[in-house]
Amino acid sequence: MKETKYSSYLTGKLVKGCELCVEGRKMVLFVTGLCSRGCDFCPLSKLRMSMDKTYANERPVNSIKDVLDEVKASGAKGCSITGGDPLLKLKRTVRLGKALKKKFGKNFHIHIYLSTKLVNLQNLKELSEFVDEVRFHPDFEKPVYEEIEKIKLAGKFWKSENIGIEIPLFPDKTDKIYNFIVKAKGYFSFLNFNELEAGEVTGPVMAKKYELDKDGYLVKSSIDAGKKLIKKLEKSKIKININLCTSKLKLVHQYGNRLKNYKPFLFSKMTDEGTLVYFSSSPSPENRKLLSKNKKKNKNNFVYDKEKNQLIINPGVIPSISKNNKNRIKIYRTEEYPTFDREEVLREELLLL
Repeated sequence: MKETKYSSYLTGKLVKGCELCVEGRKMVLFVTGLCSRGCDFCPLSKLRMSMDKTYANERPVNSIKDVLDEVKASGAKGCSITGGDPLLKLKRTVRLGKALKKKFGKNFHIHIYLSTKLVNLQNLKELSEFVDEVRFHPDFEKPVYEEIEKIKLAGKFWKSENIGIEIPLFPDKTDKIYNFIVKAKGYFSFLNFNELEAGEVTGPVMAKKYELDKDGYLVKSSIDAGKKLIKKLEKSKIKININLCTSKLKLVHQYGNRLKNYKPFLFSKMTDEGTLVYFSSSPSPENRKLLSKNKKKNKNNFVYDKEKNQLIINPGVIPSISKNNKNRIKIYRTEEYPTFDREEVLREELLLL
């Protein structure tokens, strides 16, 4: 086991889906918030849990075009399909997945997360037409042989190297997880452990079961339990790729790198963290007139931002405005995420002298 530059712990190698993920090149296609299991550790937010809504990253999806637009905007080279349970909305999952392959080609890598509950031969067959990599969430409260039989079905459509198991690392279930892996090892080739999180909805339940960090977001003992389990699996000489994916990997590398793959819009600048900084003002006729004064010298002093009803200003003209600000124009410096929702980190008025 080695610690990677992506803040994870690895035995073997990262599979294709994970390679693209840590580079921020995987668009997350959230098919539905509806689920067939209702786990008490579900990390979904109030806005998504049990809601039959579809998102491509942060972009609400009302048509296939929305999904394709997000791939282009985010610079994605692949897609992870998740939920909820994508099998509850199989027709939607198939329609969107096939559209992605048709538009971006066979090298556009798609992996999917599946609860075993609704898995059967027919739906796996449909998924295999566009899914490159399948990742199962076994239920450790079910008989082991039942869960293994579901996973075995995947071998009819995917090579072993493209079949994996992905689960949160429960500190109190390491024996169950180990025994399951030993019995199922012949039917998958990679294993992803995720640092156990306390979700917005399920947090109170998780707090009763486990000791959480100071932010009440992560289970303190999850990473250490994962390291011990990996070492135990290494000693057993089971030949599978194992990756312990930390919360830091998801936030700093997966999400952080994804932000940096968006392109800055006109008159904005991307920070080292992947946020965008720009200057803006009111779209009033007076401001438009003032910003258009030097039109011959600089044709692009501003652009109108319809979404936020503001003028985004060329930073090059701000010194001249500041020097002779008789019109008392107010200019704001804004820092926001480049994602579809454009969530603001900071907005402050400039002091023009």
